[in-house]
Amino acid sequence: MVLYLPTAPEDEQIMLDELTPREIVAELDKYVVGQKAAKRAVAIALRNRMRRQKLTPELAEEIIPKNIIMIGPTGVGKTEIARRLAKLSNSPFLKVEASKFTEVGYVGRDVESMVRDLVELAIEMVREEKLEDVADKAELNAEERLLDLLLPPLAPRADGSGVLEPAQLPEDSQSRTREKLRKQLREGKLDEKMVEIDVREKSFPAFEIISNQGVEEMDINVKEMLPNLFGQRTKKRKVKVSEALEYLIQEEEQRLIDMEQVTRTAIDRVENSGIVFLDEIDKIAGRESGHGPDVSREGVQRDILPIVEGTTVSTRYGMVRTDHILFIAAGAFHVTKPSDLIPELQGRFPIRVELDSLTMEDFVRILTEPKSALVKQYTALLETEGVKLEFDAQSLQEIARFAFRVNEDTENIGARRLHTIMERLLDEISFDAPERKGEHIVIDAAYVDKMLAAIVKNQDLSRYIL
Repeated sequence: MVLYLPTAPEDEQIMLDELTPREIVAELDKYVVGQKAAKRAVAIALRNRMRRQKLTPELAEEIIPKNIIMIGPTGVGKTEIARRLAKLSNSPFLKVEASKFTEVGYVGRDVESMVRDLVELAIEMVREEKLEDVADKAELNAEERLLDLLLPPLAPRADGSGVLEPAQLPEDSQSRTREKLRKQLREGKLDEKMVEIDVREKSFPAFEIISNQGVEEMDINVKEMLPNLFGQRTKKRKVKVSEALEYLIQEEEQRLIDMEQVTRTAIDRVENSGIVFLDEIDKIAGRESGHGPDVSREGVQRDILPIVEGTTVSTRYGMVRTDHILFIAAGAFHVTKPSDLIPELQGRFPIRVELDSLTMEDFVRILTEPKSALVKQYTALLETEGVKLEFDAQSLQEIARFAFRVNEDTENIGARRLHTIMERLLDEISFDAPERKGEHIVIDAAYVDKMLAAIVKNQDLSRYIL
């Protein structure tokens, strides 16, 4: 099976099968600064998936993914690495907080809901891909239907016997008129013209289900249970041609897409290439103490265990096996440590990588190097107002120094501190930007010092503002 990077231009498509771990790390480097150990671990995991696809089905079934635990403080790139990996491999990706789940018997989210959510995401992903495939045909079909509305047959006439027969234009004349209308339609000359179309009414009867689970977790398809209540009634509506075309295109897209095939493809993709990012795993670490609010922590671990080990989860789209889903867990582990997890769960996460705290040099690189670096973001935002913003090298060093210092003096929130620092730094410029159209503003070290020094020096104030 050959997979392509979803965002690569057509003339530069890269076959994912040919990406070596080194090249996968190089792709991740474009978005995440540093953290070589974590990138290597996920690159090997992704490459192993590609290797597994080339094996015989019997052997492939036996090879389970090597799940990963990322250990490191907040804001160092744990989530971003996993998210970019999923995007790179075009895999269904779900980020969930382990602390959101509760043990069976407690009110709260059931751990199996993560698999159901992943299936929903995969179905939407596959459906979007199919929409791209049928877009041209749907647009053509919608255009034909709209032309039928714009050029109806002439009024019927009665013959001697009193029977009504439709009177038609000569075939060639009607064809010429239709093509003329098609040209006007494509050029947008008919957009304001009104047409009458049949619009499906969305009737959903009101009733209540009392349960401590969501409807999706009860695996109920209400439409199948009560088919007569969900009849597809239509009503006539007069709308502009532009709106009618948009509605008809959507209707044609739904008609052309085979949702059964979408469901089968999505489930296959979840089972063989799904990635679940289990954040805050450290919040459920710890053994039972028999009292206190966290009495169910070990219970949550035991509920997560079969999902990670490999089980079959019932969803509204059918049964889904979790044997080959890749689980990437992450946590700061300030208070607890990975060995505080129950032994069975530890054994299911054989790869552990520690992420480094960010240095001043890392902050400078984060500001400028990634494809969507903060400096590039703010420059582009202000450019929309006609303001040209420029940061000199010294200003970047100064911003990094302030961010590093505030992280040391208060809570260390990693690269997220740069967002608060940048917002405070550009507060006046962002506010006045509409009145400063055409200006070229250079941010230097003196300006950074002027905007931030007083706040950083006052520790009480910096705790609130930065």
